[in-house]
Amino acid sequence: MKLRICHLYPDLMNIYGDRGNIIALSRRAQWAGIEVEVVNVPLGASLDASACDIIFIGGGQDKEQALIAKDLQEVKGKAIIEAVQEGAALLAVCGGYQLLGKYFKTGADAVLPGIGLFDAWTVAGSKRCIGDVLVECDFTGERHTLVGFENHSGKTYLGESLKPLGKVLHGFGNNAEDGREGAIYKNAFGTYLHGSILPKNPWFTDHLIRVALQRRYGDQASLARVDTSFEDRAHQAVIARIRNRGKLDTGAI
Repeated sequence: MKLRICHLYPDLMNIYGDRGNIIALSRRAQWAGIEVEVVNVPLGASLDASACDIIFIGGGQDKEQALIAKDLQEVKGKAIIEAVQEGAALLAVCGGYQLLGKYFKTGADAVLPGIGLFDAWTVAGSKRCIGDVLVECDFTGERHTLVGFENHSGKTYLGESLKPLGKVLHGFGNNAEDGREGAIYKNAFGTYLHGSILPKNPWFTDHLIRVALQRRYGDQASLARVDTSFEDRAHQAVIARIRNRGKLDTGAI
């Protein structure tokens, strides 16, 4: 089996180690015996929806977001939506997550239009949300936790029909108000978690690979089990750091 990972704007949207998500996806798929092709899709390049099994877009600052917003509108947005509607997996982090919503209103009152994949919108806040994050998720039918690092001033709000990625146990999440982090639409996931997120959350990495395989090869496609001991140690180290600071209820997890 073979998967194609499409990395959007790798030269512009890549802060706080976001490129590590591409490495994690590639390595874990390869360790499971799956051939992987990573295709970089820069500014101005078109996107073939049918050829994308996993789409990734990382984070960037307002300057980089302004550069890619027009490109998303005119070049790539339609193909991204088409790929997700057809079942492709997608992970969007921070600035990329914001521009896949309806719009992002910056601190300078500029409105950057999004492509509307997520029924969500973002406005600049006066407070910076920064630090370790711990999120509880159940979208796979089982209870899992995600750990990561956030650094954003944007406040994202979800429409009534849009599900969050999870519940914030520690950190700020989407807006530091409603206790929710990220968004899910079909197999598309938006999040504020850097770090990068996937190396420390192997269950999430495997979920993205698994749904991509099923989309390409049918529901019977399976993902071979790959050891997660090192990744789990990294995951638990973040939880221990939060707990040791006295910022986590011992009964929370």
